[in-house]
Parts: sequence; structure tokens; C-alpha cells
Amino acid sequence: MRLNYNPVRFIITVALLAAVVVTIRHWYETRPLGDLRQDASYSFQTRAVSPRGDLTSEESNAISIFERASTSVVFITNTSLQRDIFTMSVYERPRGTGSGFIWDDQGRILTNFHVIVDASRVEVTLADGSKWKASLVGAAPDKDLAVLQIDAPREKLKPIAVGGSMNLKVGQTVYAIGNPFGLDTTMTSGIVSALNREIQSLSGRMIQGVIQTDAAINPGNSGGPLLDSAGRLIGINTQIVSPSGVSAGVGFAVPVETVNRAASQIIKYGKVIKPGLGVSIARDEVARQLGIEGVLIVKVTEGSGAEQAGLRGSKVVGEKIFLGDIIQSIDGVPVRSFDDLGRIMDLHQVGETVIVEALRGNDLKKIPVTLMDLK
Repeated sequence: MRLNYNPVRFIITVALLAAVVVTIRHWYETRPLGDLRQDASYSFQTRAVSPRGDLTSEESNAISIFERASTSVVFITNTSLQRDIFTMSVYERPRGTGSGFIWDDQGRILTNFHVIVDASRVEVTLADGSKWKASLVGAAPDKDLAVLQIDAPREKLKPIAVGGSMNLKVGQTVYAIGNPFGLDTTMTSGIVSALNREIQSLSGRMIQGVIQTDAAINPGNSGGPLLDSAGRLIGINTQIVSPSGVSAGVGFAVPVETVNRAASQIIKYGKVIKPGLGVSIARDEVARQLGIEGVLIVKVTEGSGAEQAGLRGSKVVGEKIFLGDIIQSIDGVPVRSFDDLGRIMDLHQVGETVIVEALRGNDLKKIPVTLMDLK
């Protein structure tokens, strides 16, 4: 039998069928929830929440540390002035972000020097979100430390609790709070991985006694606190070792004793007062070439403690060179390099007297020297 094809009738039939399908679908999707539950073909059931016990003591302690210490941590934004090479107009450009912490109720903030170096403007954001323009009190580039000042009211300032690092042991739990990648108030945890590391500051000087940790420290964490399990400051997070630029589990914090000493001097004098003997010494490579073990004095500063104590510098007479005293130790601590001498000086204050053991010819002399302020 041959079927007659009518295009108009076909189109009308398809349209009617489509309308019926849409109507049925709309009715089903808009049915009351009670009807859906009664529909045997519909199955919907939420999962019950599994009960849990109390938090572990470690979790409770970590939460307590965060709640206490996070109010002392600040977010630092650094901007610098840039000049448009086409219009010659000057504008501000964000250079980076970092972390810091409230040092006292006078509005002083501690951070790394490299966080604010070359900044034209620094802004500090407190934990409550309030923003404050910061001025520079002073800095210690050799320690990668800077002290800022904000004019926030005292009720907004929660100084961080200060601890100590002298009795730290490898394996102790530590916590880092900061603003990695601009994510404010982030806490990570880890352990003390090693002690007495050395890292290089922006000035090229080595920072001694540094704490190594595997707590995640990323860009933006610089200047934030490293805390012990009592929530006390034990160091300021400063550097990481990473081929990718993000945390690889090797971070370094300048110890709190160094921070405390430097900060107190910066607040009082605007800088770190560096004690010294008052001598100029030969470069380490020159001493090695001469076969010298120790630090060779090249020149003694006039009026210094070294001059008053009778230490001798090197001199040239005609074609002959007469070597000066060669420092062997200070207060019994061996001195073999410029860094050794700097490390020992960091432990002392201007006006203190140290015993310098120096080789003069074939004689080993012990000479008391009063330390002076190195301008």
C-alpha cells in the first residue's frame, strides 16, 4: 500500500508531540517534594553525619595558638614610585607584599628589611582589616630586619608573645603565621629541622644561628613570626630554599634573640649599634695566601679600644712588610675569618671588654680590649 506524504500534516504532528513532551516534563519537574518522595521510581536520601570525639590535644593547642597569635600578625603592602618613560609622569606601583607582627603597644611593627626595601609607601593591615600608613623607624640590613611605626590606637595593638630559641631542639613543633601569596592570616606547622644555620642577608653579611624548619613558608610569609608550641615568638621567617620559588620544606627564620637585640637598638637609636675592636683586617683570601691562620690586623683605628690596648697593625718600611698582630681568638672563641669575628661581635655590646688572643711574631699575647661603636 502506498502512503501519501503531506509535509504540512507532518510538521503539525511533530509540533504537537513536542508540546506534549515539554508539558509532561514541566509537570514532573514542578511536582511537590512530597509527591516525589511517594514516587517509587524516585530515590533521594541524605547521608547521616558520622559522630566524632573530642579534638586531639595537638589540634586544640594549634587552634589556641592561632587564636592568640593571629591578632598580632599583620599584612604589609609595599609600593614604589615609577616614572612613565613616555609621559614622564610619576605614579605608584605595587612592588610586593609580606608579613610582620606587632612588637609593642606603641605601634611598632617588625618585618624583614627585604619586604620594605626601596618602598615609597608602606601600608600595614591589622587582623581586624583596618589599614594604616607606616613609617620606617630604622633597619638592620645585616640582619634583614626593619622596624615600622603605625599610629593605630592601643586597643587595636596586640603585641606578640616573645619566647627564646637558645633551648630549641631539633624535632620540636613550630608554627608559621603569615600571608603567603597574599592569602592573609594563614597558619602552617612543621618541626625544627636544624639549628645554627647561616644565611646571607641583602648586605652580603652572614646571619648566624638561624633556625631551619619544614613548616611551609612561601612568598608573602617573609617577616612573619615562627612560633613554638606555647605560641611564643622564636624567630622571624626570612628565606626559603626552593628551585621553584615556593615551599620545598626548607625555610629559615632569624632567631628571636637576634631580633630582640636589633629591634631594641633600632627603636632607641634608629639603627643597630655595631660594637668593634677598632681595626681593619686583611681579606680572608689574602690571609690564606700568606699562610696565616687567624685574622691579620692591617690597621688600627686612632682613638679606638684596639689602639688604647696596644694592638698593632701591619706596616711597610721601605721594601719590607711587617705583619701586624694576628687575632687567634676572642674570649676563648677561635677566630679564623671575617665572619668569625663578626659572629663574635654580634654577641657583645659597645663598652664591653673582651680578651683578644693575638700572635705577635712568635709570642701569643692576651690583650683586653674595650669595644667601640663602629660608625
